[in-house]
Amino acid sequence: MLICGCGRWMHTEGLDESPEAGDGRAWLVRSECLACRVLVGLEAAPDEALSLIDRLMWSDDARHLLERMPPYVAPLVRDEVEAYARAKGQRAVTTVLLGQARQGGAVVWALEAERRLDNVPAPVRAMARMELERTAIERGEAEVTVALMEEVKARYFGIFVKSDG
Repeated sequence: MLICGCGRWMHTEGLDESPEAGDGRAWLVRSECLACRVLVGLEAAPDEALSLIDRLMWSDDARHLLERMPPYVAPLVRDEVEAYARAKGQRAVTTVLLGQARQGGAVVWALEAERRLDNVPAPVRAMARMELERTAIERGEAEVTVALMEEVKARYFGIFVKSDG
């Protein structure tokens, strides 16, 4: 938690899980002092940023995905995801957590696949993640691998992927 110069606790105002600056693995936590209205933004690694979040909060990217859902679906998804976050002891609903909650936490990511996902442009990264996880689940696979990423990329962009066989 942060304490303002006036001595009061600062309230978490927002969370951006993909700030423009940095390596893409940092989060920007925005906080505000409700007494004197001082605003502070801190960029930190996700595990460090979690200690700055004072309540269950949706990241800007995850909220954007929720807002794009049909109005009759969004409240149901919000409840489902928030219940999943609380059950996992999480205070930040990110695009990753949103995908895990929607799919029951059934898919993990290979380290190299996670690194490659960082190369996907930020505006489509969350949708790419959800599509890759959905594809893995449909196939009964428990992990998103680089091979799966290449296959999905070929399917969507018509890029030929040469197989070893």
